[in-house]
Amino acid sequence: MSSPGSSDKRVEVRAPMSGVFYRRPAPDQPPYVEVGDFVKKRQVLALLETMKVFQKIRAPVEGTVVEIAAENEVPLKDNDLMFVIETP
Repeated sequence: MSSPGSSDKRVEVRAPMSGVFYRRPAPDQPPYVEVGDFVKKRQVLALLETMKVFQKIRAPVEGTVVEIAAENEVPLKDNDLMFVIETP
C-alpha cells in the first residue's frame, strides 16, 4: 500500500471483468498512457478484450498515472489491478 497521508489520493483502476489487457490501440501504435502521464476523467487508459469484444477502460478520476500493474496482452481476472492514479 501507499504511505500514510497519500493513500486517500490514490485511486485503483481494476478490471471490470475477465479478459485480455491491451495497453495500445494497435500493435504498431504507442500505449494509451505511461507512468507519469496526467490523465483526464474518462480518458482511455487501455482496452480489455472479452470474447472478441473490446471494452475501453477509462480513467475514473483526473490525476497522474503512478503505476501500471497489468502487463500488455496478458489475461486478467475480474477485479485484477490495472492502474493506480494519484489525484491532485
